[in-house]
Amino acid sequence: MSEVLILVEQVDGDVKKVTFELLTAARRIGEPSAVVVGTPGTAAKVRDALAGYGAAKVYAAESEDAAGYLVTPKVDALATIAGTANPAAILVAGSSEGKEVAGRLAVRIGSGLLVDAIDLDADGIATQSIFGGAYTVKSKVGHGTPVITVRPGAIDAEPADGPAEQSGVDLPAVDAAKATKILSREPVVGGDRPIWPRPAWSCPAVAASAARRASPWSKTSPMHWAPPSARPGQPSTPATTRTSSRSGRPARPWRRSCISRWASPAPSSTGPACRRRRRSSR
Repeated sequence: MSEVLILVEQVDGDVKKVTFELLTAARRIGEPSAVVVGTPGTAAKVRDALAGYGAAKVYAAESEDAAGYLVTPKVDALATIAGTANPAAILVAGSSEGKEVAGRLAVRIGSGLLVDAIDLDADGIATQSIFGGAYTVKSKVGHGTPVITVRPGAIDAEPADGPAEQSGVDLPAVDAAKATKILSREPVVGGDRPIWPRPAWSCPAVAASAARRASPWSKTSPMHWAPPSARPGQPSTPATTRTSSRSGRPARPWRRSCISRWASPAPSSTGPACRRRRRSSR
């Protein structure tokens, strides 16, 4: 049975789910062989996880420079193994990096490329969903070793026992003039997104309409609104009243027609019917 190479997606020894999906798809075509590219000792960390999904072999393409460059070490590893193992197919995750690896690999070894496969059969025929899912097509590479990217989540991962025999692969020296070197890595620092922009509203009716649309914590009725300074658990100011800017003078009530006039300045609000409603309400 011919080998089927799959590129392992892992982060610090934690194998990503898409790798198990690739192993499941590879078992349909031939004998799955996992290619691990990383620093020395990476393959030993992921070997047991790969064996649990049927990996027959684990190629350890390890070097100190493997994690210091983008894409190039993975392309070098797959091209080196493909030149000696003569695989039936090469499967790569359909991520942004995986697609770049697959494209460069197909050019390097002179083979055909299929992108975003959602299924594979025993004959290496890939099923693809195109035009936003409007059409489903079946494709097959007609020249060289098929290089196929599989869409993450498209194939259900099925556990299976495998020997996962490990063997080393010597990576060629990276040409710094033709590769992108990683200078530093920094963790992604998340933060709270502001959920209320606190604009300066000139009319309470406009603020009432905007608060009902934009404020996620406002649970008031359509005739009430939460001011910009309000927070969950604090009382809101009713839209039917407004605070007077002059001390000692009572506040003037805001009618529903005022809210409609200021919150929805549509052309129909200036029509004869709307004007009659405003005159009758005075």
